[in-house]
Formats: sequence, C-alpha cells, structure tokens
Amino acid sequence: MSRPERHFFVCENVRPEGGKPSCGQRHSGEVLRALSEGLARHREVWDQVAVSSSGCLGPCFDGPTVVVYPEGVWYAPVSAADVDELVREHLVHGRPVERLRYQWPE
Repeated sequence: MSRPERHFFVCENVRPEGGKPSCGQRHSGEVLRALSEGLARHREVWDQVAVSSSGCLGPCFDGPTVVVYPEGVWYAPVSAADVDELVREHLVHGRPVERLRYQWPE
C-alpha cells in the first residue's frame, strides 16, 4: 500500500456538558462514519485517500470540523448531509467544496 495523497481528519472530541462546545456533541461521529462509507464505495481512491478520527482541531464553536491534508483545507460546520458532496468533490476528485470551507475569524 502506498502513502495516501490526501488525508481527511474528523474531530470527534467530546467535552463535559455545560462547558465549551465540542464536535462530538454535534454529531461528528455521523460525519466520520459517512466519510468512511463514502471512501469504501470508491475503490479507485483507496490507496490515495485516508479518513481518520482526531481529537480537537480548534474551531470548537463552529464544528463539526474536518481538515484535509496536505492541502490544509478546513471545513466547518459539516453535517452528515454534506458528506455526499465532500466525497464526490474532494475525496474522489480532489476539488475542495467552497461552500463548506471554514472561514477563520480575523
């Protein structure tokens, strides 16, 4: 197996109730599962793309958060409903989905 060309990380961090928000509380597990299932349906990119869970990625108030490397493309908030488009455009074709790109505060 070769090293993946692109790696999708999905924050699954969960914090205690009443504290700072977290992606896990906002159903990032559904996003991770849907991305993994999307990758499974596209055998042609199995050696080119990886999908993994991660701890906190930072934009806790705006999650769930997905970051794609090596491009450094950040997505937030992402829902399971967004994943088909992410799979089709970015995971399979390598084209970032502009409408989902995270806008970092200045």
